[in-house]
Amino acid sequence: MTCISTRAIVLRKIEYGDADLIITLFSSDQGKLTVIAKGAKKSRKRFSGVLELFSTLNIVTRESRGRGLPILQEASLIYPFVNIRSGIEKTAYASYWSEIVNVWMVDGQKQPGLYSLLESCLDALDQGHMTPDILSVFFQIQFMKLCGFGPTLFHCTACCQDMMETQSPYMAVDIARGGILCHNCQPKSFSCQNLSKGTIKLLQWMEKADAVRAARLRPTPCSIHEGLDFLESFVPHHLGKQLHSLTFLRQLRAVSLNRHVC
Repeated sequence: MTCISTRAIVLRKIEYGDADLIITLFSSDQGKLTVIAKGAKKSRKRFSGVLELFSTLNIVTRESRGRGLPILQEASLIYPFVNIRSGIEKTAYASYWSEIVNVWMVDGQKQPGLYSLLESCLDALDQGHMTPDILSVFFQIQFMKLCGFGPTLFHCTACCQDMMETQSPYMAVDIARGGILCHNCQPKSFSCQNLSKGTIKLLQWMEKADAVRAARLRPTPCSIHEGLDFLESFVPHHLGKQLHSLTFLRQLRAVSLNRHVC
């Protein structure tokens, strides 16, 4: 039977029966894999403490005898990312990124650039190199760039006018058309989200930056809030699916905001 040995990130796990787990993994060289870990819920030796969400593993899988899922034979930890799972905020952001990747990826489709992005962002989240909200802006804008449906941010998506030529401090965003609109191209009755020039510049910069340069940036709280609000509308729209993890993340932010207000 064919065996596969690869490096992979745990995106999702579901209990199956009394003893098994179904694990969704994102592999560096195999793409998305869904496997079954036999006896993982009961065995204290084979997978104890290994199959935790967001962890990076070395895995070995083999084909099942029938048409079932591949079987997870071995798994060893590379990066456990324990600091992510120790805090609810970090867990919420990591869950959101993992769900984005899980929804986007097709089983067996290789995307090494996206794998590197997810692993590097999980590492930065675990180590605290960036605040989770800024890191989420970086992850989402880079994700869209890699997948080919990033927003048009440098010019009007309708007339191609350079964004910097407009005198307005704010520009409308047409999420369905995939970018910003100048004042002349925005319909009078058009109800849409607006972004300040400062937020647009932040998104432009994040699109061109790597993680090291992004960690040095100190954007204003307003730009972070606007950027997240825009991206968390844009990404699910173009994925064509509402994300459960995003609902929880927004609820968590609302609770945190209410505590600060009180």
